[in-house]
Amino acid sequence: MEQKYIEDHMQGTATALKEKTGNIKKLFLESYGCQMNFSDSEIVASILSENGYNTTQFPEEADLILLNTCSIREKAEQTVRQRLSGFKQLKKNKPSLTVGVLGCMAERLKEKFLEQEKLVDLVVGPDAYRSLPQLLEETEAGRDAINVILSKEETYADISPVRLSGNGVSAFVTITRGCDNMCSFCVVPFTRGRERSRDPHSILEECRELAAAGYREITLLGQNVDSYLWYGGGPKKDFAKASEMQQATAIHFHSLLGMVAEAVPEVWIRFATSNPQDMRIEVFEMMARHENICNYVHLPVQSGSNRILTLMNRQHTREEYIQLLKYAKTLVPDIAFSQDMIAGFSTETEADHQDTLSLMREIEYDYGYMFAYSIRPGTPAHKKLEDDVPFDDKKRRLAEIIALQGELSRIRMQTYVGKKHKVLIDGESKKNKNQWRGRTTQNAVCVFDKFDDTRPGDFVEVFVKDCTQGTLLGEFVRHLY
Repeated sequence: MEQKYIEDHMQGTATALKEKTGNIKKLFLESYGCQMNFSDSEIVASILSENGYNTTQFPEEADLILLNTCSIREKAEQTVRQRLSGFKQLKKNKPSLTVGVLGCMAERLKEKFLEQEKLVDLVVGPDAYRSLPQLLEETEAGRDAINVILSKEETYADISPVRLSGNGVSAFVTITRGCDNMCSFCVVPFTRGRERSRDPHSILEECRELAAAGYREITLLGQNVDSYLWYGGGPKKDFAKASEMQQATAIHFHSLLGMVAEAVPEVWIRFATSNPQDMRIEVFEMMARHENICNYVHLPVQSGSNRILTLMNRQHTREEYIQLLKYAKTLVPDIAFSQDMIAGFSTETEADHQDTLSLMREIEYDYGYMFAYSIRPGTPAHKKLEDDVPFDDKKRRLAEIIALQGELSRIRMQTYVGKKHKVLIDGESKKNKNQWRGRTTQNAVCVFDKFDDTRPGDFVEVFVKDCTQGTLLGEFVRHLY
């Protein structure tokens, strides 16, 4: 796969929203990493909008600069540090400026940001965004401020996010927070805390509000979205005994997915990110049942070697993963899958690497996110496993994985050529302002010439006449709705 998939995944995005009357302060908010961070930034913007801040896309105008950070890879943290260093001159020119970090990097480094790196005034973890107004009072008084306390209950279910996406077409709805899967390479359980699910009633209400506001696509989000679980009598903590939980009505992810699909039938529904060990066949059955649940699943596998999967503490085998995806294809024949893959994990051999390549050939992924392993401080792998694969071997293996995915992507894209597809327009093509850009139900990007009064948010039928490795080239057929 092209290197741009790696770069795009870690890209920072600054966002601005409509000004609220009476707010006089300016917030510059930039997000890095996963979709959860971008969703969290919408919560932060909502909280601060109620406390005197409108956002700006220009850091020079800001009274407050916040970076919502990622710790999943070393490169992500390096990017944030470089960005923070660039703000030093702004602080010299504007001493009242407050600079803060949010999210996973804030949670991992905690006080070190204030004591050692001295790049920021404010450090706030993912479960502490409600405390931002009080923390800002501390910084205004000339004191550093920090809150990185993780919560077992916080879901921000009662906060209506300020939608920072500029297209008004797609929106994120967070349904779970945290993760209980202790993959040995991953920092998420330590930076995001224990897993908890959000009240389904608040999820459905938010989805209906988005549909009423004109949004045409909703992505249900969670660090591990498949493990969503809500008991009719309340969250798991409300039950003292297992027997009491069993008597309550349990809502699993596939049930919630069906409820959302029925609540907003004119809206496309996507979800991310999934974990193979928690993915249930019922999810694919629900996809087959509801046309508006998109036929695409991002299902990270990380390695094709059972030995490496065991070291990673992934609770599935290669064979179980393949069987799951093959059965999914019998239920949803045109389903598309994408992957996450790590090259050069601890002790990985050439045989392990070849297992990964053979798995990719068997599954035939549409695309993927691929990385060379970088050990993350504080993880089980950091404590117990040596990062012993030479850098040159990691680099070569990653290049081979990317090259193979490129071949597979071209093959998969060719299967869409010569057919008509339903496409949701989400904006202009980046390369040609006379063309629209949209996506199919399989999440394939499609570009085609603008036609009459079509606009972002429209569902249209497009005939795909050709493709590149990453884009379908189409012709407008008709407007659907």
